[in-house]
Amino acid sequence: MPGNRQPRVRSGNQPRPAPTMEPASGGAWAHSRAALDRLEKLLRCSRCTNVLREPVCLGGCEHIFCSNIFGLRPVDCTDSENMKSLLLLPEKNESSSTSHCSVMHTGQRRDGPLVLIGSGLSSEQQKMLSELAAILKAKKCTEFDSTVTHVIVPGDIVQSTLKCMLGILSGCWILKFEWVKACLQRKECEQEEKYEIPGGPQRSRLNREQLLPKLFDGCYFYFGGTFRHHPKDNLIKLVTAAGGQILSRKPKPDSDVTQTINTVAYHAKPDSDQRFCTQYIIYEDLSNHRPERVRQGKVWMAPSSWFIDCVMSFELLPLDS
Repeated sequence: MPGNRQPRVRSGNQPRPAPTMEPASGGAWAHSRAALDRLEKLLRCSRCTNVLREPVCLGGCEHIFCSNIFGLRPVDCTDSENMKSLLLLPEKNESSSTSHCSVMHTGQRRDGPLVLIGSGLSSEQQKMLSELAAILKAKKCTEFDSTVTHVIVPGDIVQSTLKCMLGILSGCWILKFEWVKACLQRKECEQEEKYEIPGGPQRSRLNREQLLPKLFDGCYFYFGGTFRHHPKDNLIKLVTAAGGQILSRKPKPDSDVTQTINTVAYHAKPDSDQRFCTQYIIYEDLSNHRPERVRQGKVWMAPSSWFIDCVMSFELLPLDS
């Protein structure tokens, strides 16, 4: 009878259950089902339905790092030391799974293809870099792209060139030119750690190797006015490379749209307002217009120099309120 007919579900619309966190074996995982259910509810990704042990990239989820709306991982939501130790254990097939990643740990990454690019190098240094690329059977780029693994700079200090900043945000090796000389002398790839620029470049590389969120994950940016020192197109490229989003309209602090954005800035200090106030209006430092207040509701006003400093140091630097 029509009254007993069951509602039909269209193919593709049928909800799929989230994968369970419980492994096949027992042992220390033998805790109550109720506690596990509670953990699963806490740990659902804010953008998909995955429940993850570790921040990994799965085929069914296009996000490098899955977390709940508060930016918490599974390991952040448990008080049990036994559980924490289990969640931090590496996978048994870690070596095989990481071979498919674009960035791997030091010993593994060196086995993959090297893609080199120089920034601020002289013509003689560029020539030596080309010689090294031929010896190592590496590729040398003139423009930065997602395949670059090593950015070579002439000295001990990284300049705020577009190539260097994209290299930092992408987690590449940012190396002194001394690395090129050492490799040419030995005719083989030298250990990069000795020649790596410390600070922001190193923090970014380690951040990517651990598959953690990018620098501006959860942040929104609006660029107002004209920018002379760093063109607006370059600033937009940096936001995209750092996992941030561009706002086409200037955010209004009292707008309903502004208030409903509840993303969390992963790289902000946990006890700071910047963790939840994630919308930024960036203005040119040399401009005559300067805002009266740094913060209005969930919206921050910041100079372009602050933005560049965040990129170079790979930190979401605090703003005075």
